[in-house]
Amino acid sequence: MPGIQNTWANRVTDRGMLYFFLLPTFAFLLFLIVFPLVWSLYLSFCNYSANTANPPVFIGVKNYSFLFQQKDVWERFVATGEFVLLAVIFEFILGFGIAMLLNREFYGKRVLTTLFILPMMFSPVVVGKFFRFMLDTNWGIVNYILGALFGIPKIAWTTSYEYAIYSLVITDVWIWTPFIVLLSLAGLSSVPRYLYEAADVDRASGWFKFRYITLPYVAPVLTLALLFRTMDAFRFFDVIYVLTEGGPGYSTQLIPYYIYIYKLAFSYWHTGRSCALAYILLIIVIALSNIYINYLNRVRRA
Repeated sequence: MPGIQNTWANRVTDRGMLYFFLLPTFAFLLFLIVFPLVWSLYLSFCNYSANTANPPVFIGVKNYSFLFQQKDVWERFVATGEFVLLAVIFEFILGFGIAMLLNREFYGKRVLTTLFILPMMFSPVVVGKFFRFMLDTNWGIVNYILGALFGIPKIAWTTSYEYAIYSLVITDVWIWTPFIVLLSLAGLSSVPRYLYEAADVDRASGWFKFRYITLPYVAPVLTLALLFRTMDAFRFFDVIYVLTEGGPGYSTQLIPYYIYIYKLAFSYWHTGRSCALAYILLIIVIALSNIYINYLNRVRRA
């Protein structure tokens, strides 16, 4: 029939159908992601408590100025920076070193690679509980091994101001070093083998091949790995809750723990201040991410 060609169904293009099906999903994701960000940003400028029926009262930047004047907030930022720096450095060194060892053919390579990646598969809460037993002062296996092999006296890993932060670093390194291994192996596998063969013909040293062949090729992947791990380390929370519970005192209350648990959000119910502190942390992470991205762009241009 001639009139059928003029119907709405025949006028709809493939691209129009694509938008028709994607629009509800896009709208849902927009509401799920953007709305909490916008709402929490608004609350960061308000005097608001989530456990009351009172509406938010706009107070400008008073939440931010209050937080910047608190000594304990600056101490938490210093502790968070110390944790992130130590954890990311050790994960990078161990992860890339293990990847270099695994980047060759030998018997049992697949099994060994799988074993190295396994820690990343466990729930962080389970790992935190596991390490709490291992690092116990009196009957933990870590102190037992250190005392039996090296004669080191017992260390209060999770209950002393001096070592509590290192217990978090050890646990995070055990969990996320496999992530660096995985990305490093992907980068190393992309290096053309003929470059090594040409270097062998020219009798190049191992350091020369690593400096001028391996490193330039894997540098972009390593930069991405550092970017992801740095961003994720700033969100470190679940292991703290299980392993040290923020103690002793406030020594392991990193910023994520300080924001979302007993202090601001759920102990004192200062919802507006906790949102402000969350956005301060977000700005720091964005700034660090831009540094990584700028370096990555320079590496790619080189």
